[in-house]
Amino acid sequence: MFRPRATPWIHRKSRFLIAGIATFGAIVTGYLAVTKLIGGEAACPVAGCDKVLNSSYAEIFGVPLPVFGFLAYAFMGTMAIAPWLFNPESQKQLRKQVEELSWLFLFIGSFAMTIFSSYLIYVMAFKIQSFCLYCIVSAICCLSLLILTLMGRDWEDRGQLVFTGVIVGMVTLIGTLAIYAPIENVSANASNSAQVALAEHLSQADAKMYGAYWCGHCKTQKELFGAEAVKKMPYIECDAGGQNPQPQRCEAAKITSYPTWEINGQLYPGVQTLETLAQLSDYQGSLEFATP
Repeated sequence: MFRPRATPWIHRKSRFLIAGIATFGAIVTGYLAVTKLIGGEAACPVAGCDKVLNSSYAEIFGVPLPVFGFLAYAFMGTMAIAPWLFNPESQKQLRKQVEELSWLFLFIGSFAMTIFSSYLIYVMAFKIQSFCLYCIVSAICCLSLLILTLMGRDWEDRGQLVFTGVIVGMVTLIGTLAIYAPIENVSANASNSAQVALAEHLSQADAKMYGAYWCGHCKTQKELFGAEAVKKMPYIECDAGGQNPQPQRCEAAKITSYPTWEINGQLYPGVQTLETLAQLSDYQGSLEFATP
């Protein structure tokens, strides 16, 4: 007489663990999302978080990245507890179907999140060149979710699982690269004559734009000028890790946020429209800055 094989503990506890990690991830990303939306600064025990969280990579389509992170963790948590929402006696068949389908969604979600977070770690290390504790924690959570999903049950058709993983990986990677492609080029738009003229006038008027290479709003400001004009604008790099840095000038000017314009001895923080810059600097040329 054979005794039934005991269910491995990881199979019994995997959904609890996945739900717990997803809840933790949702709390972290929710905190970052709310902080970003209200214009605050997230508390971080290590230096460098501000560079990463304020970089152009920290937004997708103008929405703070932590918002998408919160939604992803909420989805994972929902899939983890989905079978528990059905009565195991009266809804036994439905519960079994939901359990099977939710495992597939858990695999797709955790695999996509792991690939995306891996790309962000690459960006943090080689593009922004700064350390963010929140990003590291989130990446560990994503990888943990994937491992628990793979180990949390017996996957009968492993070939189908591999095929699904390849498709999900390709879609996630291609989508990620497509979303962030414009960031690799500071300004893809061509400048018109008015934008070039304003940039030259600002340089001649001894105006200055203080910024940092990792600053998303600084890139937005440069994009208003266009590709040709941005080469002529009076830009000062404040971060020592940027190209041609001049941090001492930024310290002397008491710059506390990026970008900040200095025009006629006055400081103007934040992204400024070209019309505003023209008015502040007494620019007398054409104001037709919009490019076709």
